This record gives sequence, C-alpha cells and structure tokens, in this order.
Amino acid sequence: MESPVHNLNALFAQLGLPNSDQNIADFIERHKPVSGKTKLAELDFFTPSQQAFLRESLAQDADWAEVIDTLDSLLRHEPDIRPG
Repeated sequence: MESPVHNLNALFAQLGLPNSDQNIADFIERHKPVSGKTKLAELDFFTPSQQAFLRESLAQDADWAEVIDTLDSLLRHEPDIRPG
C-alpha cells in the first residue's frame, strides 16, 4: 500500500491555517526569510499545537515530512533582490 502524498494545501489545512494557494503564498511572503539557525517547529508564528505537529511529524518521518521540508525550504528562501 502506498503512503498518501500530501501537498502544501493539505499541510496548511492540517495546521488549521487558511489553505488556498493565495493564502499559502501570502503566509510565506509574510514570514520569510527565517533564520537558518531556528528549526521550523520552533518558529514563533506557529502555535504550540502546530509546533508539536511539525516536530512529531519530522521526528517520526511521517508521511507529512516531505511537505514540511518543502515549507521549511520556502520560508528560508531569500527574497529576490532586483535593482531599480
């Protein structure tokens, strides 16, 4: 049996956050870039229950881990700096 594959929309729904594509893009833009020294599950814009879900899913290498890693990467991406 194949494990379900989750996407960002499903992750945001699981976290109790608005989960439309635009909501996700706005969330990422509002919070990035985050420090490379801080673990995703320790970021203060997540509630304690959201932090626990992120931490436990990563520790157990749950089927959410891949999409959590994607969110982590998107939040750490430096904004494009364009001249002018």
